[in-house]
Amino acid sequence: MAGECAMSTLPLTQVAGVYHRRLGDALVTGLSDGYVDMGYTIFRNIPEQETKAILAREHRTSPPRISVNAFAVRMDNRTYLIDCGSADLMGPTCGRLPANLAAAGIDPASVDAVLLTHVHPDHSNGLTDATTGTRLFPNAEVIVHENEINHWFNDEAMAKAAERPRRRYFEAGRTQLKPYMAADRVKTFRKGEVLPGVTAIPIHGHTPGHAAYVVSRGGESMVVWGDTVHVPEIQVARPEVTMEFDTDPAAAAAARQMMFDMVVTDDMLIGGMHLHFPGFGHMRREAGRYSLVAEQWAFEV
Repeated sequence: MAGECAMSTLPLTQVAGVYHRRLGDALVTGLSDGYVDMGYTIFRNIPEQETKAILAREHRTSPPRISVNAFAVRMDNRTYLIDCGSADLMGPTCGRLPANLAAAGIDPASVDAVLLTHVHPDHSNGLTDATTGTRLFPNAEVIVHENEINHWFNDEAMAKAAERPRRRYFEAGRTQLKPYMAADRVKTFRKGEVLPGVTAIPIHGHTPGHAAYVVSRGGESMVVWGDTVHVPEIQVARPEVTMEFDTDPAAAAAARQMMFDMVVTDDMLIGGMHLHFPGFGHMRREAGRYSLVAEQWAFEV
């Protein structure tokens, strides 16, 4: 009985998913929205047995668990958020971003801009309360590649989509963006600088307007590469492996290869939406093979 009582007092939940690091004089914060467990059918061009073998070798759960992260950038007395989580659309293990924003000391009303890597629900469904149509970041401008608007608001493309992507991608994306569009708070781009110190790089393929953001500050830089990688154990070792939710799989694989080459050549810090939390790391290439090196943990920024 005493043992049972002692066990009942043990904590059952983790502390907040918040991790700060400096980038020059800016503060970049990794924020967890949670994770989602997916089946093997998410991969297009790798045998299930090979996927299982890779995950087992890397001591990872099988089927794969995918982290969902966002990143806050605070500089020049302004706050930017890169992606904004999934709200209630991805199940009970996601939707944790609002609590972690609070833990990081970020009031949604203080966010000046939300930069979307793309409009899939785990990246954009935290923009708006879908029940009331209320903008959850009332003072923010939404910044997104113009191809995302052109694609997800294309009625012909939506009519051709299967029921699940029509509901989760087209309809949910429109629900999230329309309140900002009505308030003239959506800014689109093609490429180049979108905010002071923030440059967009088109990496189309995963979606028609998938984009990465390079944040540069005080001689340092990092790239927030969106969904370049979904399951790092698989797609770092096998960059050619594509996902069932890639709009253009061949273009997605080519963009991944380009991004890998860039971050290795320039030795860039990475922020990944689906790298294991806190989502920061570097890459290296040896004998033609890539590997991902998680950034070492620090208690203070």
